[in-house]
Amino acid sequence: MEARRFLITGGSQGIGAAIVERARAAGHQVVFTGRDTDRLAALARKTGALGFAADVANADDNARTVAFCEAQMGGVDVLINNAGYAYRAEIGALDLDAMRAMFDVNVFGLVDLTNRVVGGMKTRGDGDIVNIASTSGMKGGAGGTSYGGSKWAVRGISQCWQAELRPHGVRVMCVCPSEVQTNFGGGGGRNNPNKLYAEDIADTILAGLNLPRRVLWPEVAVFANNPWKEG
Repeated sequence: MEARRFLITGGSQGIGAAIVERARAAGHQVVFTGRDTDRLAALARKTGALGFAADVANADDNARTVAFCEAQMGGVDVLINNAGYAYRAEIGALDLDAMRAMFDVNVFGLVDLTNRVVGGMKTRGDGDIVNIASTSGMKGGAGGTSYGGSKWAVRGISQCWQAELRPHGVRVMCVCPSEVQTNFGGGGGRNNPNKLYAEDIADTILAGLNLPRRVLWPEVAVFANNPWKEG
């Protein structure tokens, strides 16, 4: 893959940070967003990528993010919609305000930012959009009404965008990780070397992007091969 211009949301830690590192190591220009300015600055120093403080749930922040990408890189070739978090509760105990706030990030923020970037991709007849969903959006589970529902939505949205954008030379890939050893949801580490690492998801994404332009991975689920193994 020739050098590309990446925009990665939720890029200051976890899967997003791993994608930033892998993309920079491959020689790509990278802007990444997040809300923790200390983490943004640390990863920018480490990788040479450009960190930008923004909340994808905020429309004004998304407008500023796209303007920053235009000013610093001249546009966006690869959009990685990674920002997201989990709110879980069983039906009968759901806090709808909390659910709406999560959807503002996981779903509506993803749509708003893509809405602002995709026009340039269509004009150029080239681009990649990678939406990070979850295996929680492939099989329902107890307590998953809100989080699982948001990731089901991301999968459906991805399929709609594929139908719309393939005729314009724009690829849309949906990646569904299983449990990854990050600080997601406040559960850091998990101390199991046989479970997935953030770098595994980053490598999967880069592998999909490195395929010839005529090839599209519509969706890929990523599982640890044997997470039950000890040690």
